[in-house]
Amino acid sequence: MKKLFLIIGAPGSGKTTDAELIAAKHDTITHYSTGDMFRAEVASGSEQGKLIDSYVSKGNLVPIEIVIETIVGAIKKAPTDVVIIDGYPRSGEQMTELDKYLATEDEVELMNVIEVAVSKETAFQRVLGRAADAEVVRADDNEEVFLNRMKLFTDPLEEIQAFYSEKNLLKQISGEGTIEEIVSEMDKFIQSRV
Repeated sequence: MKKLFLIIGAPGSGKTTDAELIAAKHDTITHYSTGDMFRAEVASGSEQGKLIDSYVSKGNLVPIEIVIETIVGAIKKAPTDVVIIDGYPRSGEQMTELDKYLATEDEVELMNVIEVAVSKETAFQRVLGRAADAEVVRADDNEEVFLNRMKLFTDPLEEIQAFYSEKNLLKQISGEGTIEEIVSEMDKFIQSRV
């Protein structure tokens, strides 16, 4: 049985870094970022990659069937029983589709959805700071695309929070502290659930 943890948060909340650091500490945990999965597919030059790029390069959501296919494939192929995926779900539709899938799936159990909560100001500073510091600037690290990504994150957030709160699966962690503090709190929580 695969134990699945989903990590959501605004662009710049640190969710990918947090998940990477936790997975690096435990050889029993596999981490996938939906963003990384999509970027790898784009870099491969495949037809699927070109299709994904046509959405991601504009800061738009990748169609649901491509997302579910990518995520489900990754979970099932994961070399460990505990899987952390960050950056999902990003819409009510993604949440509902994954819930439908998990309801019929005996091999995967959703343990929790962890929200890394940060202010819009913090997220903005981190993303645009990342763009200024990076040798290789991600195409999605500019103000216009950031604001679009932020809107895509915040618009469905209340619906996602309510849905997982009702199922007693939502855990909120402040993303305003140091990376060490955030990772420590998140890691303790995950370990308490596995």
